[in-house]
Amino acid sequence: MRRALIIGGTGLIGRATASRLIAAGWQVDLTGRDAARMPASLTAAGARFIAADRSDAGAVRAAAGDGADLIVDCLCYTAADAAVLLPLARASASTVMISASAVYVDAAGRHVNSDAPPDFGKPIREDQPTMAPAADGDYQSREGYGACKVAAEQVLLDSGAPVTVLRPGKVHGPWAARPREWVFVKRVLDRRPAVFLARRGADVAQTVAAANLAALIETAAVRPGRRILNSADPDAPSGLQIARTIAGLLHHSWDEVLLDETADPALGRHPWEARFPIVLDMTAALRLGYVPAGDYLTTVAAQVEWLTSAAAGLQGADALAWLSDGYFDPFLDYAREDNYLAELAG
Repeated sequence: MRRALIIGGTGLIGRATASRLIAAGWQVDLTGRDAARMPASLTAAGARFIAADRSDAGAVRAAAGDGADLIVDCLCYTAADAAVLLPLARASASTVMISASAVYVDAAGRHVNSDAPPDFGKPIREDQPTMAPAADGDYQSREGYGACKVAAEQVLLDSGAPVTVLRPGKVHGPWAARPREWVFVKRVLDRRPAVFLARRGADVAQTVAAANLAALIETAAVRPGRRILNSADPDAPSGLQIARTIAGLLHHSWDEVLLDETADPALGRHPWEARFPIVLDMTAALRLGYVPAGDYLTTVAAQVEWLTSAAAGLQGADALAWLSDGYFDPFLDYAREDNYLAELAG
């Protein structure tokens, strides 16, 4: 039986990948810090949990053992992380490193975390220029995240080992660390009468389901090589389309308040804001034989179901832990919206 080791496997991408590989007949081992985060469904399906902190090089090497047919690293953020992964990659038939589309820059050097938004002008291919690598930057900062990812990519790709670097868009799926779709699910649960969308909801920031990432990882596993691939849903929905999709899945109707550029900039914010469209070109992956699991509507249904279940208290205390960090507060300013509607009615 082929063996896969997923480093940082108890998160969104790891869970989806493990499920996909187990269904295809792989033995799957997942590393993590907390055994309580190991899904019971994966354990029941035969997956094994190995306690190993990603920052502990010895523990990661021990988890790999004598090697694996596939290693998937969901937590490779820096050149130092890549250096730990490198000997494992050389000993495995195929390795997949999860990078990010945040590495890309436009002709003016702007990226998705810049103060000024990037304008790529067309779907982004893998040969699009990237940020300069930063081997010793802060990967948790806006400027450092993409630059550190580039440095990690280069360590692995320059080694000559069979490493596939994946650059996903905005990932969605059950157990997301910060599920962006919550901004619309929450509105439905609160029975809000209206949804507000800046720039008429036309913004497009490429999405990708964890299930589609998993499908591409499986493709790379059976076709080892040294390459970079984008990872995206087959469609690129706008903010308005995402809002309509989620409302439809939850059988909810609301008024769509589509704001123009003259509106209060604090109104209508959502996590897919992009003044210029951000779309990933998937030609290279499709040529490799990748077949997506589904489009946004098909794949986001699982996350919407998970979110409603979590909100009902059916997924454990940690399922809504991300609510405490304040990330979603600017997107759910009901008081400001109610004032706007009252002024409009008056």
